[in-house]
Amino acid sequence: MSPPGRWTVQTGYELTHLAALEAEAVHILREVAATFERPVLLFSGGKDSAVLLHLARRAFWPAPLPFPLLHVDTGHNFDEVLAFRDRTAERTGARLLVAKVQDDIDAGRVVERPGGTRNPLQTTTLLRAIGEHRFDAVFGGARRDEEKARAKERVFSFRNRFGEWEPRAQRPEVWNLYNGRHQPGEHIRVFPLSNWTELDVWEYIDQAAVELPSLYYAHRRRVIERDGMLLSATRFVTEAPGERAFEATVRFRTVGDATCTGCVESTATTPTQVIAEIAATRLTERGATRADDRISETGMEDRKREGYF
Repeated sequence: MSPPGRWTVQTGYELTHLAALEAEAVHILREVAATFERPVLLFSGGKDSAVLLHLARRAFWPAPLPFPLLHVDTGHNFDEVLAFRDRTAERTGARLLVAKVQDDIDAGRVVERPGGTRNPLQTTTLLRAIGEHRFDAVFGGARRDEEKARAKERVFSFRNRFGEWEPRAQRPEVWNLYNGRHQPGEHIRVFPLSNWTELDVWEYIDQAAVELPSLYYAHRRRVIERDGMLLSATRFVTEAPGERAFEATVRFRTVGDATCTGCVESTATTPTQVIAEIAATRLTERGATRADDRISETGMEDRKREGYF
C-alpha cells in the first residue's frame, strides 16, 4: 500500500488555512474511530469523498483504514466514476461495500418513476445498508457551503432510529466538542469537511495530488441542454422531443446520478486551472449542476429529514 499522497511539511507554529482544515478533519476521523463501534465512510468516487478518503488514510497511516467504504449505487452512475471507485478501493486496500438501488426496486421497497431520476431512491438503500451492517457512524463529504440545508448541519449530525434528521434536535458543538451519544438503532452522520469550501477542496487536491475521475477535467462529450443545464448524453439520458445532442468541451463540478448531474463548459484540464475557474464563479457546484436540488426551495431539507445525506 502506498503512502496517501504528497504533502508539504509544516514548520513553525502557525498553520496555513489548508493545514488547519486538514488537522480538524483528521481529529474528527480519529475521534469517531476511537468512540464508535462500527463506522463507515461513504465513497461515491466524487471529489469530496476522494479527499475524505485521502484524509482518512493520512489519519491512520501506516495502519489500514479501521472502517470500510460504502457506495450507494443508483445504477445510473457514470462509467468513469465506477471504474475510479473500484480502482481506488483496490489501490488503497480498503474494503468496499456496494448497496444497490436496483435491489430495493426489485424487492418492491421503492418504486421507480418512469423517466425520473433515481436520486431520491438512494435514501431507502442507504438506510437499509446502515441497518443491515449496524453502522453507528457514517462519514460523508457534505460541506456547509454547498446548499442552505447543509449549512444547518452539525459536524456530528444525530439521526433517529428511522434515519431522520431534525434540525432542532441537533446538539451544540461548542469549542469543537462533539457529542456522539446515541441509543441502539440510532446513528450519527459525521461531516469532517463541513468547514471546507469548494475552493478549499480543489486547493487541497492540487497540493496533496489527490486522484480524481477524469470527468472533473475538461474533455469532449455529447451533451443535451435541458432546463438550463448541460446533461451528458448517455444510455440514461436521451434526447426528448425538441432536444438535440451536440458536442462540447465540458467538465463536471460534482458527480452523481447521471440523470440529474449537469456539466459546465470549461477548458480547465488541471487542478490549477479549475481553481482559477472556481475563484471567479458565484454559484456553488450543486446550485449550478444538480437538477434534483431545484425541485423546491426546501427540496434538500425535505430529503434530509427523510434520511438523505
